[in-house]
Amino acid sequence: MSDILIKNGLIYDGSGSLPFQGDILIHGEKIVEVARKIEKEGAQVTDASGKAVTPGFIDIHRHCDIAPFTNPHFGEIELAQGITSTFVGNCGLAPVPSTPLCRKELYDYLEPVIGKVPEGLAFETYEDYWKALEAAELPINIGFFAASDSIKVAIKGFGSKAYTEEELKKAQEYVKSAMAQGAFGITLGIMYQPECYSSREELTAVAKAAAGSGGILCTHIRGEGDSLVESVEEVIDVAAKAGIPLNISHLKSTGIKNWNNRIFEAVGKIEKARESGQDVTADFYPYDGGSTTLQSLLPPTVMKETLEALVKSLSVPEGKEKLKSELNKVHPGWDNMAESIGWDRIIISSVALEKNTFMQGQTIGALAVKLGYDEPSDLVADLLTEENGKVGIIVLSMSQEDVDSVAKLPFTMLISDSLYGGDGKNAHPRLLGTTARFLNDFVIKRRVLSMEQAIRKMTSLPAKRMGIKDRGFIKPGYQADVLVFQPEKFIDHADYTGKHDPCTGMDLVLMGGKRVLENGILVDRTRGKLLRKDR
Repeated sequence: MSDILIKNGLIYDGSGSLPFQGDILIHGEKIVEVARKIEKEGAQVTDASGKAVTPGFIDIHRHCDIAPFTNPHFGEIELAQGITSTFVGNCGLAPVPSTPLCRKELYDYLEPVIGKVPEGLAFETYEDYWKALEAAELPINIGFFAASDSIKVAIKGFGSKAYTEEELKKAQEYVKSAMAQGAFGITLGIMYQPECYSSREELTAVAKAAAGSGGILCTHIRGEGDSLVESVEEVIDVAAKAGIPLNISHLKSTGIKNWNNRIFEAVGKIEKARESGQDVTADFYPYDGGSTTLQSLLPPTVMKETLEALVKSLSVPEGKEKLKSELNKVHPGWDNMAESIGWDRIIISSVALEKNTFMQGQTIGALAVKLGYDEPSDLVADLLTEENGKVGIIVLSMSQEDVDSVAKLPFTMLISDSLYGGDGKNAHPRLLGTTARFLNDFVIKRRVLSMEQAIRKMTSLPAKRMGIKDRGFIKPGYQADVLVFQPEKFIDHADYTGKHDPCTGMDLVLMGGKRVLENGILVDRTRGKLLRKDR
């Protein structure tokens, strides 16, 4: 086993401290020495002169739950971004658990988010999922959360009714089972069906099941626009009563009228909770647009208990008229994205049918005009009907100033929130370029953050937050997940117009002391490991 010696690099150790010129000695999977100058006879030497050397980036929020089983290219765009570790089961959405009761409906619902689950691939229990991941050759490290929306679907489908006492016990058992398998915590997706119908008390009871095992609660809040402040208050209260650390996923303020004001109220609520001793953090992505499903634009009064029932209702004139009417009403606790940003800021990003791929990259407003619709909502109804609900969208819903303000907070981490649905030809650019965009735009071009602050938000901060004890720092004893690159040449190329080229400029990626990417080329896709809580 030969040693690897990285020499003369500008080392950002992940702590947020100023970088220093030095060498790193790696033996086996671990970093064994970090010093100004190291000599080691027989070591493989990599000259990092003029380059940054950092820990591997940790993205705690991607939706690549089934990519290890379905995508032969999985790992290429991730490692090109320097992402060596990620987490799945986010936003309450995951392919596990699943039961014959609603498996098809669940997997159809998830398709715009995680991709198409092949027939015959089914995960009934967390043990099934873990065994499948263990059998797969992973290109990057993967950790997992219990996903509460999927748990509720497995127990009682997509309906609006609350858990019975027995059903709640079953949901808690699912969470405990996930934690026993090494899950890092639980995620809520309070914006999505069926959890959008859940009470605060029900959410608390389910989250509490992860608290006893030292888990964290990561949550997609109920509303990110008009109801942002109330939604942040809700999850802070849920976490406090459940006795569990809280991370608010993709903290942002959507809707033009909410820009540059509501985010500060929400942050104030978080800071007040932190000052009182509650363990609360948040994460963000470095774009002014988000990505979700077309179904998420529908008011709760239009949603149905099954996708089949929803599609059927939207296929008739009465259903279309109801959709149009309900979009013009106020629904307490629900944010009307179409009203708050307009149809011309909502882009079709993925469809299931080949004949509709021409729509990808175009706004709903423009498509409605082009296709002769008087009402964009009628196009939404027809498209959801034709595609059986499997439509992804990009929503240009945020202001750059708000994103910057969240990025500057000392307790926020960078994520991508990458969706893996569709053919990828008009995926949100964050799938391909999050880390490079963050460094290029927020650090080098606009100087929102220093390089060492930005590196911390992608390395030690997420590692500490998830309780990963041996990653996230350049330190002796830590796993040798290490990046070497020139920040000025580390460039993202994807955008909202359909340009979907991967990042360039990542010179070297080591995982566990093995070279997995050199000069932008993937050379080993087998070095990923399952990350398990406290293991």
